[in-house]
Amino acid sequence: MTIKAVVFDVGECLVDETREYGTWADWLGVPRHTFVAQLGAVIAQGRDYRDTFQVFRPGFDLYAERELRAEAGAPETFGEGDLYPDVRPAFAELRAAGMHLTIAGNQTVRAGRILRELFTDDVDLIGTSDDWGASKPDPAFFGKVTEGVPAEPGEILYVGDRLDNDVLPARAAGMRTALIRRGPWGWIQQYDPATAQATFRIDSLLDLPELIATANAAGN
Repeated sequence: MTIKAVVFDVGECLVDETREYGTWADWLGVPRHTFVAQLGAVIAQGRDYRDTFQVFRPGFDLYAERELRAEAGAPETFGEGDLYPDVRPAFAELRAAGMHLTIAGNQTVRAGRILRELFTDDVDLIGTSDDWGASKPDPAFFGKVTEGVPAEPGEILYVGDRLDNDVLPARAAGMRTALIRRGPWGWIQQYDPATAQATFRIDSLLDLPELIATANAAGN
């Protein structure tokens, strides 16, 4: 099967979340470097990233705090300036190569609205976990991807920064995968033996057009 569609995760794949980690540290009233250090420790231990908040405020409810931030006029947000610089040119090259493009990640309804404003004409489909009622790594999430993308699972390349949420469950769903090395998970998980299960390992989204073209030409 040839690759006909590329599906992108959001955080640390398309969006640099550095600024947003900082705003959460500010909301909690802890030094930014301390918050990020704890996040890294949680990731290295293979725990849920939300455990980071519990260290600083036991009983922390992320959903409720998101609502409180919005009410306080400081909602979670991102914009053009938070996109990694390779996103727009990579999308343009993949579009020119005839790829069907989708954005699909664990995101809120609000984040979905922002994504649709940022990528109005750039992609064919945008879906979030809140939209679909299923979150990665649940197989139901990847089922929603295959329902929305006009290609067989083996013709879909899922691109993400995490082994546990992106590469391994997408592979289990029959998709091909690209693991990008950036953001906390990308760097911390880079030496995990499971990285060998990714179809491609990349440092930039601009690596994708050539890798896909080569794989398709070889019938891989």
